[in-house]
Formats: sequence, structure tokens, C-alpha cells
Amino acid sequence: MTAATVRAADYVRGTDAVHARLGKVAGFVFDMDGTLVLGDPSNHGLAPLPGAIAMIEWLRERGLPFVVFTNGTTRTPTAYAMSLAAVGLPVDAATMLTPVSSAIELFQRDGVRRVLALGGAGLREPLLAAGFEVLEPVGRPTCDAVLIGWYREFTMDALEAACHAAWGGAKVYSASQAMFFATKAGRSLGTSRAIAAMIKDLTGCRIHLVGKPSLASLSCAARRLGVPLKQLAVVGDDPSLEVPMAHRGRALAVAVQTGLGTAESYAALPATAQPHLLVPGVAELLALCRQAF
Repeated sequence: MTAATVRAADYVRGTDAVHARLGKVAGFVFDMDGTLVLGDPSNHGLAPLPGAIAMIEWLRERGLPFVVFTNGTTRTPTAYAMSLAAVGLPVDAATMLTPVSSAIELFQRDGVRRVLALGGAGLREPLLAAGFEVLEPVGRPTCDAVLIGWYREFTMDALEAACHAAWGGAKVYSASQAMFFATKAGRSLGTSRAIAAMIKDLTGCRIHLVGKPSLASLSCAARRLGVPLKQLAVVGDDPSLEVPMAHRGRALAVAVQTGLGTAESYAALPATAQPHLLVPGVAELLALCRQAF
């Protein structure tokens, strides 16, 4: 273990117990931007972060299941997987999840049939493939649900259509309520939260979160992996997303400092909401995993 890793591990109370728990993890849930890769604000030009490729390759060699869960919806899960594979990360469609993945599970459970999609192909195509009727944000649509994703092309016409859907009884779901996500240029503003705020302000509706840090998203990952929530390790860079999601599912919360979160921002969290393990990046996490397993 390197000195840097020791200092990072020493940040966590009960380091020995955490290290022992790491060795019993049965599946990993990784964030994408700021954890495994960094790209531009449109999720293009991706570049692996140090240790990311080796981490995924090691998991495959060990036969340990993992998924990558991004709150982004600019692409379909298949397209995200292809973009990661193109830069050397051995990720396929079966191991890639977005908030649409968890939304589909919720919609199927609740009998949703017609969905107004506020987003592009990354939102619409998985819904269509799952058998939902997907409506465009025009006029005064009648539907069961409104799903908000990445949508920089959002217009006043789309806002009006979404409000009419909500006034008509449709539940409103957001892929992400995070303000920012990590890019090569630093933090970039998301769109889902801003759009959701406008719809909520005008209609008074409740916004239902389907992406991180919702328990719905972690449960979706757990089902994909076939692993109980408590036996998961959740690895991410955002103090407001992956860490609280892990705690909600009583999973192991692993924080990296290659994206939005810093040692100071994690330390500022309440004691019960801090990560179980804080490392500089996935390279150091891999070193710990090689010792623990």
C-alpha cells in the first residue's frame, strides 16, 4: 500500500474494519464522469482516469460483477458502453445503466404506458425498446408520466406541454437533481434539475427522482448484478450522489477525488453521511482491492 493510500484510508474511522468489508464485497457500482473517465460537457472526448482500465480488467479477471451507472442521458446505455469501450474500458451494454434503466423498472411496476420524454435519443430509445408509448413535448399531451433528462434544446413549448401533462395528472420524474457533473474543464451544469424546477414552480407537482442518489437507482443496479444491496460497493466522485446512495442501501460507500469531491467536501459531511473509504482515485482503490481479495 502506498503512503498516499495509507493517508487516504486513515481518513476513515475503523479503517481495518472497512478494509475487511471491502474484501467481502460481491459487486461494484461505479459512477462514470469523474470516477472512471472525464469528457466534455456533452460526454464526448472521453479519456480514462488513472487506474480505470486496470480496475475494470481486474474485476473481469476475478469474476466480480460490476455496473457503471451514469446520471447522464445524452446517450443510450448501449451507446455509453460503446464510448467507454472505444477508449479502452471493457464495458458492454449489460454492464451500463442510466436513470432510464431504473425509470423503466418503476414504470413497469406502476403500470405506466404513455411517457412524455423531455430529452433526446438517450431518453426515448430505451423507453421505446421497453414497449412504452413515447410522446413528444408538444401541445397538451395526456400521459401517465413525464421523464426529464439531458435536454439543452428545452423550449417554452416543451415547458408548456410538460405542465399540461402534470396538470392532467401525470407524475413527473427526473433523471438527475444534481446541479453539476465533472468534465475535463471542471464542473458543468446539468439540465434535469433546472427543467424540473420550472415545472414544479408552475404546477406544484412533486418531482420523483429515478437517478442517483435514489434507492431506486441502486436497487436497479443490485438487480442487474444479482447482489444484495448490503454486499455492494458504490464508487463515485460526488458527495451528493454516490455516497448518500450507498448509505441508503447500506452499501459500502467509496469516494474518489478525481471529479467533484475533495477531501474537504467529504469531511464537511455529517459523520453518518461520510464515505466509508476515501481514496485519491480508482488506482488506489485497485491497490486496496488487490490486498483485500
